[in-house]
Amino acid sequence: MNKIHFILLFVSIFFMSCKQEDLNPEKTNGKINNISVIIDDLLWNGEIGDSIRNKFASPVIGLPQEEPLYTINQYPVKLMEGYMTDSRNIIVIKKDTKENFKIEKNKIASPQNVFYISGKAADDILCLIQKNAAEIIKTIHQTEIEECQRINKKSLLSSKFFKDSFNIKIEMPSSYELMLQKENFAWFKKEIISGNTSLLIYQVPINNIENKKNKVSSIIQMRDSIGSLYIHGKELNTDMITEEAYAPYFSNIVLDYKKAYETKGTWELKDDFMSGPFINYAIVDKDNDRILVLEGFCYSPSKEKRDLMLELEAIIKSIKINKKPIPKETSKIMAMFTK
Repeated sequence: MNKIHFILLFVSIFFMSCKQEDLNPEKTNGKINNISVIIDDLLWNGEIGDSIRNKFASPVIGLPQEEPLYTINQYPVKLMEGYMTDSRNIIVIKKDTKENFKIEKNKIASPQNVFYISGKAADDILCLIQKNAAEIIKTIHQTEIEECQRINKKSLLSSKFFKDSFNIKIEMPSSYELMLQKENFAWFKKEIISGNTSLLIYQVPINNIENKKNKVSSIIQMRDSIGSLYIHGKELNTDMITEEAYAPYFSNIVLDYKKAYETKGTWELKDDFMSGPFINYAIVDKDNDRILVLEGFCYSPSKEKRDLMLELEAIIKSIKINKKPIPKETSKIMAMFTK
């Protein structure tokens, strides 16, 4: 090989290496539901800092105790370079000659959201925060859901049970154990140091919710009936019910391209001390002529529950419903709801 050929080979290898590096950016790190806010101390300790805390550290809805929406870590602008750049969610706020809001994806690492907010005066920046907070929260939440799903994929339960029992695909981590299986019902549980997390999958006739004017009342009645059938405490007559002291949060959403109802609230054991948050998704599955219900709830009296509930939400939102109709069968649940 002559000198020219050697140089050409070296250059081509160099560019291939650079290209490969671009295609495989550094992976982000950091805890779930954390935000790095890059802002000078003077702005952070004033109205702008208060606005950021009010928007991004407001209480999470549906939890029995107050927990911040996100854990915020503040750093001066001079620390933007270096170790801060591999954070998954970054908000950069500074004064500049013009107002600007933009989002950059995977700038330094992947997955990564970098939100830039700038303005001439504090009022300009406050206006941009107010205007774009909802979009920032939505983007971060989706990223954190996907990060949970990425972690879950490292070790999953076999898909056969879910296909055979419910005609679905779902990414259930292998850390969950099947606690109870009945026709059209399954209860999975994971033990943690501070308690446990659970995920229920069941189905009811489609008319039980779709034909009812008060969807919230129908969903509460449905989940309380399931609790009376299958979820009990150690003592007699300690069924899981929806706590009446707090009205649940309800919204219409789309899940796996289907209409669904999202309900967040607090559960408790009747005549017992145990309680915790739940998140319930009732999916209108017309292809299979049913309401498919996936519910996550946790019991962790001495620990924060925000991240536990996000993991359950991430599992549920991995759902893929097969279009092939399931066999029309009757069961204890189906019969109860058709009375």
